[in-house]
Formats: sequence, C-alpha cells, structure tokens
Amino acid sequence: MFSSPMPILLMAQELAQGGSERQLTEIVKALDRKHFEPHVAVLRTGGFRLDELRAIGVPSISIPLRSFVSPAVLSAGWKLNRYLRRNRIGLVHSFDVPSNIFLVPVARASGVPAVLSSQRAFRSLTPRQYFPLMRFSDRLVDGIVVNCRAMERHLVEDEKVPASLIRLCYNGIDTQVFRRHAVGKSPQLAGSSLVVGVVCALRPEKDLPTLVKAFAIARRQHPGMRLLIIGSGAMQDALEQLSSQLGQREHCMFVPTTPEVPEWLSSIDIFVLPSLSEALSNSLMEAMACGCVAVASNVGGNPELVAPGERGLLFPRGDVEELAKHLNTLAADEALRKRYAEAGRRFIQEHFSLAISVRRMADIYVEMIEKKR
Repeated sequence: MFSSPMPILLMAQELAQGGSERQLTEIVKALDRKHFEPHVAVLRTGGFRLDELRAIGVPSISIPLRSFVSPAVLSAGWKLNRYLRRNRIGLVHSFDVPSNIFLVPVARASGVPAVLSSQRAFRSLTPRQYFPLMRFSDRLVDGIVVNCRAMERHLVEDEKVPASLIRLCYNGIDTQVFRRHAVGKSPQLAGSSLVVGVVCALRPEKDLPTLVKAFAIARRQHPGMRLLIIGSGAMQDALEQLSSQLGQREHCMFVPTTPEVPEWLSSIDIFVLPSLSEALSNSLMEAMACGCVAVASNVGGNPELVAPGERGLLFPRGDVEELAKHLNTLAADEALRKRYAEAGRRFIQEHFSLAISVRRMADIYVEMIEKKR
C-alpha cells in the first residue's frame, strides 16, 4: 500500500460525547499502523475521548477557537498550518461542521495533498450563517464522506454537490460490546410487562413528545407497559412535565446520559426513535444489535436500517396515532417482536460492524492519497 505509514490527521470540534466523536475515535484506534500514522486535532480542549487517544500514544493538537469571526482565527490557522507541515500530513479528514469550516481551507493553504470533509447530519440543523462557509468548504475538498444514502441525496439534490465528490462510509458499532445481556430487566423496571425506550440526546429534533404521547395512548390497552428515556439535554423538564400532564409520570423513567448503554438497552423490548431529522443513528444501530425491536420515524437514514415488516416498523414523523398503533401491535404479539428483533440483530452484525466501517474508511483514505501521487 505505502512504503511507510502515511501521516494523516482527523479533526472534530471536540472529542467527548457524540456519535461523530465516537466514530472518529474508533477509526483512529482501529486503523492499521503499518499503513497509517493517525493524528487528531480539536477546537475545544479536553474531552474523555481525546484523553483515551492520547493514552494510547496518538499525537494530537488542541486549537482553542470559539468564533470564526474572532481575530484569534488567524493565529489558530497558523498554529494548525505549522503542525500539518511539521508532521508532513498527507491527508486530513474533518468530521463535523466546525472542523469542516476550519480545517479544510487551512489544509488546502498548507499544501496537504488530500483533503476530506464529512456530512453526518442534515444542514437544516446548522445555523444559516454557516451555510456560505460550508458551501465554500465543499468547493475545496477532494471528497465528502457521508454516513448514509439519505445524506448523499441531500448533498446532491439540495446542496448541488457533484455526486463524484461523495464517498459513503456507514457508521460502525462494536458488536462485541453492543449485544443482548442475559441479566433481564433493570431492578427499577421490575414489574413491567413491556419496556418501550429510547437512548438519545434530549433535543427538539428528536421529537420525544411524540413518543410520550403515543406511549400514553398505548398504555390504555397495555397498562403494564413502561417508558424508559435515557439521555440528557434541554428537553428533559418539558418531557417530564408532559408525562405528568398525561398522567404517565409514574410509568416513565428518566435516566441521565450513562456509559452503561448496552446494559440499559438489554432492558428495552421496543426501541423507538421518533426523530424529525436523522442521518444514520448510532443509537438505533446499537439498539438493534442489542436485540430491541426497532420502531423509527420514516426520515433520513432510518429506512436504511429498519425495513418495515422485516426488521421493525416505520411511521410518519410526528404521527402520534400511527406510533401508538405500532406499539399496540408489537405489545400484543410476542412472536412478531422476536422475529423483528432477531432480524435486526443479524442485519447489524453482518453489515454495520466497526471492522467493516474501518475497512471502508481506510479504502477511502487510500483512494484519495493515491489520486494525489
């Protein structure tokens, strides 16, 4: 492949919680050191994933930058420029919007041969003032890595990005970690006949009020059902208030963000992701790998994971009645739940493992580097 390991640099705004941050971290850890010498860069100092990479000897640089209109952006760019040149970086890859905006032009000005960016969420979720900068970045890169076909269509149809620039690399998860634990339901859920749950950041675009409302309707037919919401965020108070207004507070359990996700997923029978906007959800893949029945809104990359009537069920986003209908259908049919759960588990293991994702990303890196030789 290469006569010696190729120095490459991967960048995110920060390396703490978050799907993109985890994907970057896992890729860096798994890349073959005979072919690649990975470095990482961040715009915010600290973060447990950055500490994790530094602990295994991955070189890194922190470039604190809070605003792209601050005079500090010039000194930050110069600092990164020196790092790229000093370490003879042959490829850079930015993983989120802030790093796309910052890394791509600096790397191009520094003479880095291969420059990649990422699009891992719909741009409608990004403040509009960043759109010109993102579109400028699109014109500078050698390729844009997307994590699902829906994101590819978004870039081509909505952003008019040439299809030839786009490279697909699905997210991957560690299927040895994300698997069903045979410990049964958590003690806090003892006595429930069925657990409906979700693991996500409690943000407006996740549309968790639709889930709470549908759960309240479904409990009329299945009073032993419980709702488990795992995650932290700005919507928590509103969700707790809504569950109280609907008379469901004692049947809803809220758990803050936790590293014990596989164990909690093993307590969930039906995993619901009601997002208004979604690319490729790590949480949905993890739930399927852990043997949960998947129910998701019909948006973004969700249909690439959940095949209705085969690996779970889909519903129109925001449709409380349809979601409640799905919950009732599944609650009443244990054999159907088992069939969907097993099909979903096999699908994730066979197509979305971390090893498959890392191999694909390495192939993209090799392709981009070879093109520049």
